[in-house]
Amino acid sequence: MAKQAFKMKLNPGQKEEYKHRHNVIWPELVKLLHDHGVSDYHIFFDEETDLLFAVQDQGGESSSQDLGENPIVQKWWAFMADIMETNPDHSPVSVPLEEVFYMK
Repeated sequence: MAKQAFKMKLNPGQKEEYKHRHNVIWPELVKLLHDHGVSDYHIFFDEETDLLFAVQDQGGESSSQDLGENPIVQKWWAFMADIMETNPDHSPVSVPLEEVFYMK
């Protein structure tokens, strides 16, 4: 199982709204992620920078970052676009992070 990490950025003052939207995440989005091998998905928040740091396990060839053509994902992106930095297609500006240390 591979891990993927990436960062995204919230608009200032949007932490509580971001948490609220994820607390009621759509079941069809969760199913889509699971069906594509994404599990153990964590998102952390840095108060000083408004950065989100995400880590997920990938059981297959794809990650959540590879599902952009799916209509469910596109609808989620549009739903989240008003509270975070996005690209013109509403996808979150997402920067992959390199693993530099691992302790088991």
